Amino acid sequence: MELSNNGTDESLGPERTVANIILSLACLLGVPGNALVILIIVFAMKKERSPTVLLILNLAIADMLVLITLPLWIYAFVHSWTFGESFCKILTYVIYCNMYVSIFLITAMSAERFMAVIYPFATLRWRINKVIRKMVLAVWILALLFAVPVLVYKVVGVDDGGRQQCLYMEFNTNEQEISCTVLEIVVGFVIPFSVLSICYFCIGRKVKDMSFPTENRTGTVIGSVVIVFFICWAPHHVLNLISIIALMTSEQTTSDTLNDVYSIGILVTTALAFINSCINPVLYAFAARNIRSRFRLLDLAMLFDQMTHSLKEESVKGCTDTTRKDTCVTMDEMHSLQHI
Repeated sequence: MELSNNGTDESLGPERTVANIILSLACLLGVPGNALVILIIVFAMKKERSPTVLLILNLAIADMLVLITLPLWIYAFVHSWTFGESFCKILTYVIYCNMYVSIFLITAMSAERFMAVIYPFATLRWRINKVIRKMVLAVWILALLFAVPVLVYKVVGVDDGGRQQCLYMEFNTNEQEISCTVLEIVVGFVIPFSVLSICYFCIGRKVKDMSFPTENRTGTVIGSVVIVFFICWAPHHVLNLISIIALMTSEQTTSDTLNDVYSIGILVTTALAFINSCINPVLYAFAARNIRSRFRLLDLAMLFDQMTHSLKEESVKGCTDTTRKDTCVTMDEMHSLQHI
């Protein structure tokens, strides 16, 4: 997600301004939004929380940890990086970790909803809080591991204006840079977007045949997830691909041109990726139910229950429509789903 020392730094003027505007908006909108989600779940939902709500809570925490670092980056873009290389490595590592956590949790939530709608009762044993907590722990561990290259290759460099910036990754060989960039593209975009798309397609086909009042809500929420994820992350990874092509191109003029394109756009596309953390609270909380004029804490807490219950209702409807009696349950068992 950063400039490498192989690229140029000549065009960090208007691009830096645009990036600062995007980062400022993400911070101003995303921090209060994620903070509200966390407060609602922690203080207004004191009973046992559903697996979906636990995933939303961890997503909000990860997004919050990313967004609260933005004032430091905005200051550095306007002035220079004055916090030292060690803090540069640590702060970037924190951002990478939580970016991966956010992406993985978005993917996990879509997979959980896919299982809830497509295989509603065959998967009840693992769709419980104990299993979800283990899955969340695994997500955080994987994110910590995938972000390790930042600690190794991150450096503070000097831009064309003579200012120090925490924007650079210094690799020993082109092969190292290509490997790290490919890892980021595959783990951070290709696999998650593929899972999101498949889950959305399957759920969309399932709920399309249901004459149930909540079918449009689920389709809208998950469809929005796929669209926003693609808009926020695709430009960044397109530039990553351009950087790989530049490294693999033997023709110097072409390589220089591609490096120029990468350097011009990388700050803006990276800033755009932060918008995903800003929009998540809207997608996973407020889109679950029509928001009315009142914004009381307890009213907002009901939004999460509404989202969870709508999925369960769709699962029940799907079961009653199927001919596979072995996957269905009695009405008493249906009511027990409200506590899962």
